[in-house]
Amino acid sequence: MRILVAWNVPEEVDLLQLYLGIGENEAVVCLTAEAFVQEVRRGGWDAVLMSLSFPATAEQCFPLFQLVHAELPAAPVVVVCRAEEMVKLARFMTSGLRYHVVRDCDGDFVFLLLSLLDSAVDTLRAEESRKLADRLREEMEGVRRLQESIIPQGIVAPAGYGVVARYQPSEVTVLGGRPVAMAGGDYYNVFSPDPHTLVLLIGDASGHGLKACMAIMAMHTLVRMFPGERYRDTAQFVAEINRGLCENSIVQSEGGFITLLFAAIDTARHVMTWTSAGHPVPQIQCLATGDVLPIGSDDDTGLPLAILADAEYTAQECPLPAGSRVLMFSDGLTDALSRQSASQSFGLSGVVETLRDSCRESLESALDRLFHASSDFTGGAGRHDDTSAVLFQRAPIGQG
Repeated sequence: MRILVAWNVPEEVDLLQLYLGIGENEAVVCLTAEAFVQEVRRGGWDAVLMSLSFPATAEQCFPLFQLVHAELPAAPVVVVCRAEEMVKLARFMTSGLRYHVVRDCDGDFVFLLLSLLDSAVDTLRAEESRKLADRLREEMEGVRRLQESIIPQGIVAPAGYGVVARYQPSEVTVLGGRPVAMAGGDYYNVFSPDPHTLVLLIGDASGHGLKACMAIMAMHTLVRMFPGERYRDTAQFVAEINRGLCENSIVQSEGGFITLLFAAIDTARHVMTWTSAGHPVPQIQCLATGDVLPIGSDDDTGLPLAILADAEYTAQECPLPAGSRVLMFSDGLTDALSRQSASQSFGLSGVVETLRDSCRESLESALDRLFHASSDFTGGAGRHDDTSAVLFQRAPIGQG
């Protein structure tokens, strides 16, 4: 700790330097106002110790105290005064003084100075850390709100179908011990570009924070630029989105990429065409039996977006029988880690088991079960990655 001292008793300089210079501490004592002002403006001090009578009176000390506050806002000030000078401290306290010590006749006050200076520095740093944590929390919340502004609300499904979806941010603990909901790169959308097509997509940008959010915003903008009739060609659609993202400097910075699962349902033929750009394969469930199977394999997934401009993608088809349910999800759901062992994750097995247990329940209840089961698996620690899921079904014959 570097300590700047303004002192008016030359005979006490050696004693002050001896006790304040213990260990790695450094104390520089100024006996004149000119020398003190020069050192203040030079900067680099962790704390300042001032005699109330420096250089000769409290009235002369006050403007020097104000200078320290202006030039060294991160350095706490400790003022030393005699008992009869206490009344003069009021002016200093109303101007920000928080620490003082009374000079005793025997000079024992010297032994208190270093511990008081240490305490003042620690307190100020803790306060600055809390302010930084609050500011970080506010900025994260602003970015998260920006991200959530593009997630659809009030999804309307076509006749004979039901759709529910959810996004949950990850949480981190910042200085101050309070959790902060992180802005992430997850995104989903559900819309009908024409009367016989239902489009569903789910994406996951690498990283967290503002960059991931802006990458998703860029993809969202590209998605909404397509004319309605082109949504059915899922492979061509994903390829064009990929080319657009490869030209985006925000997405491209620091090796960023986005995984995407894009699906278009022909609600007249009850067939889903889908294309994956490095995203987990959807799961389809027969509500009559509860059985859950992937609708494809990892071989059916292409390269994540924003890596290679001329990457090629393929379209797969999956019939949607009456009474079937399909889950599209981001890896935040499956990657939830056990609190007991960081090597154990909720995994696809957890997803399948939960879907089986909830096959007789409503879509909303089944989605609740998935998020609760994944979160419970962490033992209260919470998912370390943001999580999105879209769950839809074609109603059984005679329903919907």
